[in-house]
Amino acid sequence: MKVLPAAEWRPLADAHATRVDEFVEPHLARRADKVKHPVHDFLFTYYSQRPAQLRRWHPGFGVALEDAADYADLKGYSPDPVAVSSSYLASQRPLITQLHTLLTATAGRAPQFGCFGLHEWAMVHRASQSGSGTRHDWPLRLGQQGTDAVVESHRIACSHFDAFRFFTPSARPLNTLQPGRDDRAELEQPGCLHAGMDLYKHAFRLTPMVPSELVADCFELARDIRVLDMRAAPYDLADLGFEPVTIETAEGKAAYVEAQRGFAERGAPLRARLIAECERLLASA
Repeated sequence: MKVLPAAEWRPLADAHATRVDEFVEPHLARRADKVKHPVHDFLFTYYSQRPAQLRRWHPGFGVALEDAADYADLKGYSPDPVAVSSSYLASQRPLITQLHTLLTATAGRAPQFGCFGLHEWAMVHRASQSGSGTRHDWPLRLGQQGTDAVVESHRIACSHFDAFRFFTPSARPLNTLQPGRDDRAELEQPGCLHAGMDLYKHAFRLTPMVPSELVADCFELARDIRVLDMRAAPYDLADLGFEPVTIETAEGKAAYVEAQRGFAERGAPLRARLIAECERLLASA
């Protein structure tokens, strides 16, 4: 086991906290002021990782920390040496195996770029008729009738269950797939924006067994993807400074696909790193 002296690991921990604070601190300020942000709050309200958890640095399994009494009682750690314990790693084997299966299946598929972000539109399809309302308290850029027309005039091809489950009842039958909770490994594909954002979820679910640098890298990817996700959504977010990606037009579709390809390329090495970490942990368990 590698042992890090305090003079070596504390600067790493501080640097990690500083890195994520660029995004965490504005979120905490908004929360204190009870101000909601439909784009930047998502990673803290939809995902279960709290800001304090994101800020805490972990070296990952196989590294012990000297003079780290504040880590000794953390979940997953042993007090002597202060490191992620082998017993905790063994207890997480089912999770690691599940994530490895999902990540390798996703990595093995060709990315698809024909969804044009219509999942967000399907979440508000005929919302005024159903009384379900919209997911965010912002006006629809094309109004309800114009939004419905976009949904009904396009092929909806969402493969991600955690997006599909928020479709309105009227939009569900319009989707070419009917993904279920247990279908992720069979349907997830690397071009999907939500599959890219979920790399952050997979990384923090493996905490503290994986290095926090990997978690932060996945967080930054998810942060950037969320911006595109909402710029292409049906909401009018101009007052927040977000120029819409008008996916109802040919130009908007082309811009969306170009950005989507870029995120798929950024996500591929992160997915590969997560797969490698899963394999390392399974070999050690």
